[in-house]
Amino acid sequence: MYKDFYRLTEEPFNLTPDPRFLFLTDKHRDALDHLLYGIRQRKGFICLTGEVGAGKTTLCRRLLNELKDGYHTALILNPMLSQTQMLRAIAQEFGIVARCRDRLGYMQILNEFLLAASAQGKDVVLLIDEVQDMPDDTLELTRLLSNLETASRKLLQIVLVGQPELREKLASPQFRQLAQRITVWYHLGTLTHDETDQYLRHRLKIAGAEDGLQFDASAVREVFEYSQGTPRLINAVGDKALLAGYVYQKASIDARTVQLAIRELKEAC
Repeated sequence: MYKDFYRLTEEPFNLTPDPRFLFLTDKHRDALDHLLYGIRQRKGFICLTGEVGAGKTTLCRRLLNELKDGYHTALILNPMLSQTQMLRAIAQEFGIVARCRDRLGYMQILNEFLLAASAQGKDVVLLIDEVQDMPDDTLELTRLLSNLETASRKLLQIVLVGQPELREKLASPQFRQLAQRITVWYHLGTLTHDETDQYLRHRLKIAGAEDGLQFDASAVREVFEYSQGTPRLINAVGDKALLAGYVYQKASIDARTVQLAIRELKEAC
């Protein structure tokens, strides 16, 4: 409804992880650089953590866009799988046709795929999201996957992505061997007040907003205080604020409009 009113080409605060809307703060750029460094230097294991809604999944999709020529990539979004189910999902993501459907068969065909990719001069990257929810034995499987290597190089780069609880999980004695193999770690923090302002402006611009549509200084303050710089919450209140602005025919968004949006979000909880 508000899209036509504000002459937008699309909704600026959609909750889907669209990499076109990714606003790279200094910490997001730093996180992306860490991921790219670990992959390009074939470090084997990389771990990215961050609070809920910090933009980890969107960052992963941006990473996949960066890894085009010379890479085979796969992204697993649901890790709550058994070992065999995980291997099947990995094979499907890489487009591998499996002849056998047991754990040993999947490991064998995955190894063949990795060796063939290496012979072609291509690197293989596996990203797994929400790893804090992965069953313990399936997480242990990722360590076994890292054993697929030649005498001179790792055949598979694995990026583990999750909430802060993932670091606690990896710090337990059970996963000591896995944690020791992770050479690149990065924790993605939330946005500052100024970054929240820039984030709002960025997403409005990508969505085709004209100069008149903006969140004024008081509105930005309200958005930041509610969201504490968490992108997912910024999107939620931003979307509701534009809807409230449309209802009350506001040319731009002020503090009162954001307050109305926040009230509606709280009532819906």
